Amino acid sequence: MSDTGGEWQVARRRKGASRSSKSLQVSAACGQESLDVGKTVKRIRDTMSELRCEEFWHDWKEQLLVAASASLSKSPADKDAEDQPERIPRTCQQLECVCYGLGPFTSCVSARYQLAMLLLLLEAGQIPLKDCSVYDPVFSSGERDVLRDLGLTVLSENEEGKRLVEKPTFFYLMHCGKALYNNLLWKNWSARGLPLMIIIGNSFSGMRDRTIEKEFTRDYSYISKAVDFSVERKLACPSHLIDVFNDTAVITFPSNSLNGLPQSTWAESPEPQYPHSPDLEIILKETQS
Repeated sequence: MSDTGGEWQVARRRKGASRSSKSLQVSAACGQESLDVGKTVKRIRDTMSELRCEEFWHDWKEQLLVAASASLSKSPADKDAEDQPERIPRTCQQLECVCYGLGPFTSCVSARYQLAMLLLLLEAGQIPLKDCSVYDPVFSSGERDVLRDLGLTVLSENEEGKRLVEKPTFFYLMHCGKALYNNLLWKNWSARGLPLMIIIGNSFSGMRDRTIEKEFTRDYSYISKAVDFSVERKLACPSHLIDVFNDTAVITFPSNSLNGLPQSTWAESPEPQYPHSPDLEIILKETQS
């Protein structure tokens, strides 16, 4: 694949390794040198133009719109939609968006392509850029400036994925660590909260298949339970971008599936602790420098 900087070399990783490790591989030079915001923004927009020409992009757009249709039709803001046939909306303007764990997109090519895809999805759904909050503790000050220049909202606090959803929200969690997904599910663990979420990120069933069963149910109990009632729609990924968009799915939580679960499903929901997981693949607040 061609790249304007000529450095398009994405390192292959062992099977099952989380992409979140990209967040820990920050270029020292990137943190020391001043960043040309305008040049970086142009580079990202050029990457967006490249992705628009990719056939798989249309599948991603349609899948988001389909998921948004189901989520928005169940939201309090659209009470009359319950009696209407499901349709694909032209926009997702009522959706909020949260992006965690993007990584150092000025030094990591994969992260730049993932940022470009996020911007394309926001554009396609006509989701206001200011309604998309982004955070990664490894962002440099220059990268935060770039994100603000693009129009996105940069969070100042490491939420560790523990964000309570109050309205339909699209989470963009490309190759984040399992603990972050687990924390997000815990924070919204109810028959009312989960249906408000649309996740574009790693397949839950894929996580289960790559993790020892005992460890998966013990350390990531919310993902382990959610696998059985969430709906995953695998997203297309071309071979030449396999290291950027592999193992990605749109994950939703249909109300009809959740309402049929026993009440005990929601009764016990302790905050996740990870004493047996030394490699959490996320940066915790207390360990952040």
